[in-house]
Amino acid sequence: MRIRLGTRGSRLALIQSGLVARRLRDAGHEVDLVPIVTEGDVRPPGMVPGEGVFVAAIANALLAGQVDIAVHSAKDVPLVEDPDLVIAAYPERADPRDVLITRGGDATLDSLEPGLAVGTDSPRRTGFVLAARPDLRVVPLHGNVDTRLRRLDEGAVGALVIAAAGVDRLGEGRRIDQRLEARVMAPAPGQGALAVQARASDGELVRILRGVDSSEIRFAVEVEREVLKASGGRCSAPIGALVSINGNAVTLLAAGVRADGTEKSVETTECTPREAMARAAEAGQRLGEVVLR
Repeated sequence: MRIRLGTRGSRLALIQSGLVARRLRDAGHEVDLVPIVTEGDVRPPGMVPGEGVFVAAIANALLAGQVDIAVHSAKDVPLVEDPDLVIAAYPERADPRDVLITRGGDATLDSLEPGLAVGTDSPRRTGFVLAARPDLRVVPLHGNVDTRLRRLDEGAVGALVIAAAGVDRLGEGRRIDQRLEARVMAPAPGQGALAVQARASDGELVRILRGVDSSEIRFAVEVEREVLKASGGRCSAPIGALVSINGNAVTLLAAGVRADGTEKSVETTECTPREAMARAAEAGQRLGEVVLR
């Protein structure tokens, strides 16, 4: 089958889509990448990204039949999905954590000098940075990974907090000073995972995509997203979650913080896979009461 794959046009997005394309080509299919400009790609540098800004244009192209599948970063997929679309595969997940990067290297969050400007692009990262180091100055810094690394190098900020997955996939892992543990900087639900979207009515293509789906990644992402959904927040809410699986044991870390660094709450739950969604919903409701109310 010949498959048209819709993707953002950034270097990272093309690398991520290439990972999915390679899996499908290995299964005997022809894949053409179709770059699509999203609202998130053209927003002003100072504008905080809204819900679905990196997803909507590609999803609309999928609904219009201009592409056959779409590849998104799972953390960017809105919690309320179009009923005509389905996430048919979660084939890849890189390191889900966030990382600290400085120009000099060898720094930790604890060792940064007081008052240093730290660039980040979300209320979640802002809140967790300030919870750990209220003496730092957090500066909104948006744009793709290449743009943020360049702004760091130009001196716009003294440090970056950014997703490990994007840095690693771009081959820039050597620049990472510290990989931040989830209790300090809880990752966005689904961070590091790729989500492959298709039309729900396209049964044959959904069946093909199931062949590259990872049941373990799907389970982890869906449980993490349940924390955010139950909190009443949206993708930009200062709430993080991370699932670890070891045989029949599931560990769920769920955490939230207000964007000013106050009211930080971290919960860790151990349960069976059968219990995980209910535990995630309970944790999300508690976090929502503390962080979002």
